Amino acid sequence: MAKDKLQATKRTSWGSPESRRMRRTGMVPAIVYGHKTGATSVSVDARELYGALHTEAGLNAVINLDVEGTEVTTLAREVQRDPVRGDIIHLDFIRISLTETVTAEVSVEYEGVPLGVRDDGGIVETIQATVHIEALATNIPSSITIDITDMTIGDVLRVSDLPRLEGVEYLDDEEAGLVTVSVPAAVISEAAEEEELLEGEEVEEGEEGEEGEEGEEGAAEPGEEGAEGDSAEGKKAEAEEGR
Repeated sequence: MAKDKLQATKRTSWGSPESRRMRRTGMVPAIVYGHKTGATSVSVDARELYGALHTEAGLNAVINLDVEGTEVTTLAREVQRDPVRGDIIHLDFIRISLTETVTAEVSVEYEGVPLGVRDDGGIVETIQATVHIEALATNIPSSITIDITDMTIGDVLRVSDLPRLEGVEYLDDEEAGLVTVSVPAAVISEAAEEEELLEGEEVEEGEEGEEGEEGEEGAAEPGEEGAEGDSAEGKKAEAEEGR
C-alpha cells in the first residue's frame, strides 16, 4: 500500500471560534494521538487532505504526517463531516507501527448477477456493506470482492463465505449475513392478496352450503301435505254419513 505524505501545523489555540476561522482559510483542525504518546492538536490543508483520503485505499490510507519536521505514520479515523456540504470539519490521526496489526473497516464488493435475479426475478438485498478486519496497515485491502453469480432466491452469503486473504483476519461474527437474494416485496404482497381472496371465496361457498341444508330441513317431505289433506276430507265425509 502506498503511503501519502501530509503536512501538519501545530495548533496553539482551540475552541469552536478558532476552528471555524481555520476552516474559512482552507484548513482542517485535527488531533494526533496513539501508540503510547501524548495527543497533539494540529491543522492540515483541506485540499491536501482530500487528495490523501481519495486514493484506492480510501480512509485506510497510510499517511506519513509531517508535524513541523517530525514525521509520524498514521491512519485517519473519527472523520467528522459537515452535514450539508459533506466537507471534513475534523478528524483524528492515529499513530501506528508498520510492524503491528491494526483494526479497519473495509467495504465488500458484490460481483456478478445472481441466478435468482436473472432467472426468477429476485432482487439482491445487501445486509452488510462493510466488514471489520485486523491486519498490518500495509496489508489492509482497499475492498473485498465476493462472487454472487450462483446465488438463488433464499440464499444468504455470510462472513464465513468471504475469501481468505493472507495476513487479514475477519473480526465480525462468521454467521453474520452479508447479502441475500429475495422475492420482491410487491410479488409477496400480490401473493398474499390472492391467498386472502381464495380464503374468502371458500368461506362464502361454505356458508351458502349451510343455508341450503337448513332450507331443506325446514321443507315438508313430499306427500306429507297431500296426506294431511286426504285425512281431513275423509273425516268430513264420515261426519256427513253419520248425519
